[in-house]
Amino acid sequence: MPVFTRPIDGDASAAKVLRRLAARARRRGLPPPAALTGDWFGGSAVLAPSVQIAATQPELAFTALDLPAPSGDASSSGTPSNPGQAEPGAVGGGWIGYLGYGLTDPGQHTRPRRLPLAAWGWADHVLRLDSDGQWWFEALRAAEPGLVAELAEVVAAGDPPTATWEVGPVGRPDADQHGKAVRGCVEEIAAGEIFQANICSRFEVPFRGDPLDVFAAGSARLQPARAAYVAGSWGAIASLSPELFLARHGRVVRSSPIKGTLPRRGPHEDGNAELLRSSTKDIAENVMIVDMARNDLGRVAEVGRVTVPRLLEVQPHPGVWHLVSDVRAEVPADLPNSALLSAAFPPASVTGAPKVRALELIAELESQPRDAYCGAVGMVSPVAGMELNVAIRTLEYADGVLHLGVGGGITADSDPDREWQEVLTKAAPVLSLLD
Repeated sequence: MPVFTRPIDGDASAAKVLRRLAARARRRGLPPPAALTGDWFGGSAVLAPSVQIAATQPELAFTALDLPAPSGDASSSGTPSNPGQAEPGAVGGGWIGYLGYGLTDPGQHTRPRRLPLAAWGWADHVLRLDSDGQWWFEALRAAEPGLVAELAEVVAAGDPPTATWEVGPVGRPDADQHGKAVRGCVEEIAAGEIFQANICSRFEVPFRGDPLDVFAAGSARLQPARAAYVAGSWGAIASLSPELFLARHGRVVRSSPIKGTLPRRGPHEDGNAELLRSSTKDIAENVMIVDMARNDLGRVAEVGRVTVPRLLEVQPHPGVWHLVSDVRAEVPADLPNSALLSAAFPPASVTGAPKVRALELIAELESQPRDAYCGAVGMVSPVAGMELNVAIRTLEYADGVLHLGVGGGITADSDPDREWQEVLTKAAPVLSLLD
């Protein structure tokens, strides 16, 4: 599909441009912007200046990504006029939104969910920041008169006003309750029910302000690899994730599961990297999740075309060291995205092995349902393909409260006290943004 592209002058950061786009949307009474920042589609950021992201019926959450764009948009009307020359890495636009973990949650929780199980919106134009720091206006159809010039002014404008917000006391999850869930998981492992599972708890923070400002501050300060922001009348998702769930470009699909964590801060930062590299428990966690990701992708991949090009690499991420691996698969060219998602969702690293039984036990052991947390946020472009993160390090906003889910993988030798410390370690960089 041809893409209308124009270079835009300016060296503003993605966080600053995002906040300027939010101010523009408020002035004009438009839906808010959405954002992908970090490592997306070969560049540094993809910003949708304004996009109506609405709740999607659960039964359509996957198949919606196989459907054409709404009537009148570029992907249903053929070639845009004056498409220009698409630059390498062009995105143009597409579906942007999230898939909530609860789409496959078998649990029956007494507490109601705060967010839709899925929400998607169509953006027919975006601002893209490439890996060389060049901004681009891109569209799936010819731009409306004056739109390119208007958005170029947004990129070149002065710094936005300083963001302010108010927060109440942080409601921490109950350490004893988390420890009880961990011990219950270890008992199930000993009984032969599962090999491992991801057990999570949730922080709650009363919040008054715009969660977009928190996301902008977090993406600028922490520079997470797979950050994403989407919002609508239902609330907002500010995901400061380090982890890639799925990237599909043509027939090639890639997943980069993360399992294994130690703190980076303090005098033993480098030593912790070595400890993680030699940790039997963390290595076992990662290898089991890699095997599960291989199995998930193998359900839809061509025979013999699932490989592991990278295994157990220690990487620095905000506040922590992580063990990261890559799984690569080649799928049939005509495989719909819905079939790929049906095979792989929810992400292996936030469930357990075997996945179906782990999902059942997670629902039994955790006291609250997961919403968007542990699902996926990202974009599906008819030009650039599909990229989704794993929705961890993710703030969920609804009804004046921010929720932050945090957890870790539990194996046979997990210690409840150490698992609780891992929860605190992972939560600290995100909670520090609210101070």
